[in-house]
Amino acid sequence: MFQKISVCGGGTMGAGIAQVAAQNGIETTLFDVDPLNLKKGESTIEKNLQSLVDRNKMEKDRMSQTMNLLSFTTNIKDCSGEIVIEAIVEKLEAKIELFNRIAEIVPAETILASNTSSLSIYAIASKIPHPARVVGMHFFNPAPFMKLVEIVSTNLTGPMVIDAVALLARKMNKVPVFCKDAPGFIVNHVARPFYIQSLRLLEEGVADIEVIDRLLENVGFRMGPFRLMDLIGNDINYAVSCSVYESMNRPARLKPSLIQEKKVRENQLGKKTGKGYYDYS
Repeated sequence: MFQKISVCGGGTMGAGIAQVAAQNGIETTLFDVDPLNLKKGESTIEKNLQSLVDRNKMEKDRMSQTMNLLSFTTNIKDCSGEIVIEAIVEKLEAKIELFNRIAEIVPAETILASNTSSLSIYAIASKIPHPARVVGMHFFNPAPFMKLVEIVSTNLTGPMVIDAVALLARKMNKVPVFCKDAPGFIVNHVARPFYIQSLRLLEEGVADIEVIDRLLENVGFRMGPFRLMDLIGNDINYAVSCSVYESMNRPARLKPSLIQEKKVRENQLGKKTGKGYYDYS
């Protein structure tokens, strides 16, 4: 099972998921409507694999084998396989539209998995033909290195679909955890205070960015909140905060930060744009 899959979205997450699948012997198609974004995704994968070779963590032959398992396309009709994983913009309408287009191309038994960080899987599935095949498969950034995958089900999701996606996660050398559809699922629900309260400290002038990061790293966190938001992308992190805030009826403790909203408006998204809370240029 899962000899061939497709991934929609050539950005950081989509490229990372495609890389992981191909590294683990799965023929993978990476689709994006934007040829420049698709090319960037391909270059990112090549760069990541070359880095592994340079650090003696991968043989050159295996890098070639991995790249040979990958194909890149701007034609949605090329999407095929036992599962299609979407990793596009974090907007409900866009994900529903994509899956409906995919549903016109692939057989009814093809699993449709969303990599959404926080949007309702039920809200997606209920708008898609054969909703039992729709499931959440939430990878974490950077996908090639982060082991955890949240498998998110609704009361519409077929039990065999959940089992199959867990099998795929293990085949991709990931650790699946199971959760029901809920705001932020598990990790992003738990993590909201980590980011939002850190931003609140900054807003109130209690401490600056570097101090907050350094203190939290010194008590055991591998990355402080601001370094981690820059790695994830402020656009993604802010979108998740807004989604959880709205889904939980706007509790004051989870109100998204105006500082982060400004970062998003100014395209200071973090590492991927060269500037966020820190300067990476």
